[in-house]
Amino acid sequence: MTLKIAIDPDSAAAPYEQLRTQLSDQTRSGALPVGHRLPTVRGLAEDLGLAANTVAKAYRALEADGVIETRGRNGTFVAAAGDAAARRAATAAQVYAGEARRLGLSRADALSLARDAVRAAYEE
Repeated sequence: MTLKIAIDPDSAAAPYEQLRTQLSDQTRSGALPVGHRLPTVRGLAEDLGLAANTVAKAYRALEADGVIETRGRNGTFVAAAGDAAARRAATAAQVYAGEARRLGLSRADALSLARDAVRAAYEE
């Protein structure tokens, strides 16, 4: 199985963010199945023409999100807990909803603000 990663040098998104997003999307879609071994940081950096630190930063972010896991010298793999990102997002949404209610926002206003924030985040 080969990774399908394309880094757009003209994108407003940083290369590590492009890599993080594409790997995250591929794990969620099942294109990269649970347990799939990812290339080494150096190997992937070389394949993509990126600095090793750029790939390492993306891997660290993905590991923090629970999307991948590093098993020491054995390598980096797609994590079995693929829903970790969804759980973290749900927790963040609950925190937001509670804060919006405490601030006295109406349900419609809170949803409108959340929609605007999501729209802005995905239009980068």
